[in-house]
Amino acid sequence: MEQDFELGLDTFGDVTADGSGRRLHQAQVLRDVVEEAVLADELGIDVIGLGEHHRDDFAISAPEIVLATIAGRTEHIRLGTSVTVLSTDDPVRVYERFATLDAVSGGRAEVTLGRGSFTESYPLFGFRLQDYDTLFEERLELFTRLLREEEVTWSGTTRAPLTGQRVYPPTQSGLRAWVGVGGSPESVVRAARHGLPLMLAIIGGEPRRFAPLVQLYHRALDQLGQPPQPVGVHSPGHVADTDEQARDEMWPHFAALHARIGRERGWPPMTREQFEAAAGTEGAIFVGSPETVADKIVRTAELLGLARFQLKYSNYTMPHDLLMRSIELYGTKVAPVVRERLAT
Repeated sequence: MEQDFELGLDTFGDVTADGSGRRLHQAQVLRDVVEEAVLADELGIDVIGLGEHHRDDFAISAPEIVLATIAGRTEHIRLGTSVTVLSTDDPVRVYERFATLDAVSGGRAEVTLGRGSFTESYPLFGFRLQDYDTLFEERLELFTRLLREEEVTWSGTTRAPLTGQRVYPPTQSGLRAWVGVGGSPESVVRAARHGLPLMLAIIGGEPRRFAPLVQLYHRALDQLGQPPQPVGVHSPGHVADTDEQARDEMWPHFAALHARIGRERGWPPMTREQFEAAAGTEGAIFVGSPETVADKIVRTAELLGLARFQLKYSNYTMPHDLLMRSIELYGTKVAPVVRERLAT
């Protein structure tokens, strides 16, 4: 029996602004994230994903703690990450934390493992950027062993070896883990090699350009003797009553985020024309009326053969009330249309 198409929401705990444009304290942002997740659960959204960052413009540095808080106030929504930076964490501790979350939430926990799009965690936790690839490869291998073996024997160069170790608590139905990738073929094949579901972060370019990567993933699974696995997509966006309103609401906040990151990475400022192109039919930003966003999700899901779509609904300084309205429209207007159309 095929699994129903899943619709999710993602946030990094972007530090929002109040009505006067003043940035809120991160503590208030974290409380707002909990309220956003509670609303998503009430509306029947399938999953909420919290990203891990260690910088002043994103409030969530310990997503498991926030997810545990959400677990206590929700009943159905799956509790995940977007992403957990496995390279600079200990796989055993990550597994234990999510196994614990899975237990207290009644089997709703999952984790998306990645290297992250920022590097602040490397100096913060005492890791070298020179070991970027080795850290993730070794730790992903160990985490995969923890998922599938009761007693784990493993050795590598980035942490102490394990010899017949058991890790507690065990999960009752198994912990679901995805691998988050930004679009490199090497990362796609790595996910296939470990037999883990693939979560594509499509934050730029045309979604159709990712079709060859999805095809590569399925070929690699087959050639490596791994069972079929689902593919998901994470993309930014915003929902409002009309296309014009949604774009006008999202634009200044999205542009400010692009400018902030651009100053760090040497990007030129984004123009409104570039934003409009990305917001168009073939672009990577899912912004507009419920009808427009639903159409774009359905097209992308059919094009890439997706099992899940997750909208990164938080957009830098965009106020909490606009985020709540976007979630409301996503749950009440977008989700029913997408589910009905993909079911047929």
